[in-house]
Amino acid sequence: MHVLHVVGARPNFMKVAPILKALALRARERREANIRQTLVHTGQHYDAKMSDVFFQDLGMPAPDVHLGVGSGSHAQQTARVMLAIEPVLLEKKPDVLLVAGDVNSTIACALVAAKLGIAVAHVEAGLRSRDWTMPEEVNRILTDRLSDLCFTPSRDGDANLLAEGIEKERILFVGNAMIDSLRAALPRAREQGTPNALGLAPQGFALVTLHRPSNVDEPRALSEILAALEELAQMLPVICPLHPRTRARIESDETMRVRFGSGRAGGVQRFRFIEPLGYLDFLALMDSARLVLTDSGGIQEETTALGVPCLTLRDNTERPVTISEGTNQLLGSDPKAIAPAVRKLLAEEKTPRDGSGRERAIRVPERWDGHAAERMADALIAFCAGRASHR
Repeated sequence: MHVLHVVGARPNFMKVAPILKALALRARERREANIRQTLVHTGQHYDAKMSDVFFQDLGMPAPDVHLGVGSGSHAQQTARVMLAIEPVLLEKKPDVLLVAGDVNSTIACALVAAKLGIAVAHVEAGLRSRDWTMPEEVNRILTDRLSDLCFTPSRDGDANLLAEGIEKERILFVGNAMIDSLRAALPRAREQGTPNALGLAPQGFALVTLHRPSNVDEPRALSEILAALEELAQMLPVICPLHPRTRARIESDETMRVRFGSGRAGGVQRFRFIEPLGYLDFLALMDSARLVLTDSGGIQEETTALGVPCLTLRDNTERPVTISEGTNQLLGSDPKAIAPAVRKLLAEEKTPRDGSGRERAIRVPERWDGHAAERMADALIAFCAGRASHR
């Protein structure tokens, strides 16, 4: 069997890395030389701090193929990936194309593979925000429709797919591969000493990430969020690894550039922007944070696994299990909700924490046990064997 894995943006790396390792392990266990893997990086995230360092931190092999598509509008980026991946698929002739998540690379590669008659497996299938203004929602739904194997991270994913008419035989509830990566890397991350190097006390700071277009593309919306973070910094030091998209928006607006363009946002010592971090450094900060404020999807899952309170600056989430069984709260899109939510959280959080900084009563969703990738590897092997027997 030959599995061709596609990664394009940093959330993909954490999902695909453990699957690469699990398939390699199965090959060694079975002394099976015929399990081949090819790794393709589309280059959707092309900045070294958003891409290359993640390969190092996750122990991923260097990509066999790098498409180098770069940035652009959704249409431009999707089209470039489609044009670049087609000759690779025609040359490599994989049995299965494995794609992850909901970025433009995901749908672009799945669409080309499906039209070439190559089976598609989708990691993190079935997630739904029911918000069609999100490009990611379009990518998720179309990729699931094209996929022969839909690997779901939570039970709600199964229900969503069944409700959309996806055959039960195509749906496999395997758990969350991103949590596989987190569990494997956490000991090394804690050895990094990243919070201490940044002068941050354990559980003594808020970690913030912002990149979603609805929050950062419109100057007024972004300015209001940054002003709300200044208010938050009066309660708790704020550290914000700055996504290239967000930095570009700040620097392109004169008012925001003057007010927030320095390392100390707004001139406030307790509110700092820093450069994007590698996986281990960011995981170390997240693990040590008092709370996380984000508009990311994956961070909602990672904070749940770590038992860290997460406040999500969005009107909806495609990961409701992080609310029903985790630490996530939806704040909505109004920045004025940030300060009251933080005050309430800090007032309620009275349980002593252990030396690692986490309360021990962490609820972890079903099958977020560090073995999701092994279940996917076994399913891929069985799927390919089944198809081979019918040839």
